[in-house]
Amino acid sequence: MSQRNQKGVVPSPTKEQIDEAVSQAIASGDIGEAESILKKLMAPTIEALLEVEMENHLGYEKHSTKGYHTGNSRNGKYQRKLKSNSGELEINIPRDRNGEFNSELLHKYSSSSHGIEDKVVAMYARGMSTRDISDSLQDIYGINVSSTLISQMTQSVMPLVTEWQNRLLESLYPICWVDCIHIKVRKDKQVKNVAVYIIIALNTEGRKDVLGHWVGTGGESAKYWLNVFTEIQNRGVKDILICSSDNLKGLSEALESVFPQTTIQKCVVHQIRNSIKYIPSKHTKEFMKDLKTVYRAETKDLAEKNLLELSEKWSKKYPMAIKTWEDNWEELSAYFEYPEDIRRIIYTTNTVEGYNRQIRKVIKTKSQFPTAESVEKILYLIYDNVSRKWTMPVKNWAVVRNQLAIKFEGRFPTN
Repeated sequence: MSQRNQKGVVPSPTKEQIDEAVSQAIASGDIGEAESILKKLMAPTIEALLEVEMENHLGYEKHSTKGYHTGNSRNGKYQRKLKSNSGELEINIPRDRNGEFNSELLHKYSSSSHGIEDKVVAMYARGMSTRDISDSLQDIYGINVSSTLISQMTQSVMPLVTEWQNRLLESLYPICWVDCIHIKVRKDKQVKNVAVYIIIALNTEGRKDVLGHWVGTGGESAKYWLNVFTEIQNRGVKDILICSSDNLKGLSEALESVFPQTTIQKCVVHQIRNSIKYIPSKHTKEFMKDLKTVYRAETKDLAEKNLLELSEKWSKKYPMAIKTWEDNWEELSAYFEYPEDIRRIIYTTNTVEGYNRQIRKVIKTKSQFPTAESVEKILYLIYDNVSRKWTMPVKNWAVVRNQLAIKFEGRFPTN
């Protein structure tokens, strides 16, 4: 690999040179050699970043006459051993004559390079591809860093992903929201639309958490939902009081087989959208006025009476708009059994949909992912960013908690 020149500077290898060297090592079956190459590249990359920081600190380029009589100048380098995800590195750190230089990327007494690697991971978590990050480092710092090396840095989060996805869960979650998103993943030389199963839940303190992301092998299915619910049961969940979901294929059957006491509430907002698809625009306003008397009714009995009247008026013209309500009525009307504060939380899946929007905002520039593991990695990093804002219980949780304790006496803790 690269050798230092007479001035002690390591010329950065091009991305093509790095990728070719690593590819050759992997192709020959020598994974150890590939890792060794990446380790050797990490040190000059960090050193190049430090040189840029020193230049900004002093205000002039190395060997520039602008540095004469400024009162400060470069004063050689010193060596420091750092721990990195690539192993132990020996870094030459520049210093200035006045001893004022302190790297923001690599703090003065740091014993690891994780600060730099964390910054790369943070860029990756915000949707930048490894090549985008590589190009950004080139634009900002003027150094060539292989996308292969960037990928190796981001790979450091995989142990955290595995630990998080398999962590023990709480025994009771009063309310949860479930949903699926679809992401394109390359598999067996083909790009497939893969379902990612997501569960967000409220714990007994009213705080939100994502119980996991499950990357399936194809589209949504009852069998995979069964795997998801079985897994969270094995991780410690004994009871879920209410589960809010869209009309997801196979979900109700899978949930009932694992948590038979759980009340299922299908998303009313989704159901309204599904109904409107069958109504022409000239009748939409009138139909919606009649439909509101159903889902905004004070009681289930009144809602059923109004649904019957809705059916008598509209079912002959637009039978499918009414049939979707009648076929799913039991799970659409579950929220009528609860006070207004609980109804507001469970009648829609907005909570998990909001989370999904955060995911889509990050991955929208990625046409496909190379592996399921790369999907797990980016989803975990998105979760890590989003969940930092979930520091407070949901609105009116004290009231909701009292109502749940009464409604689910014996299942919801009172102490």
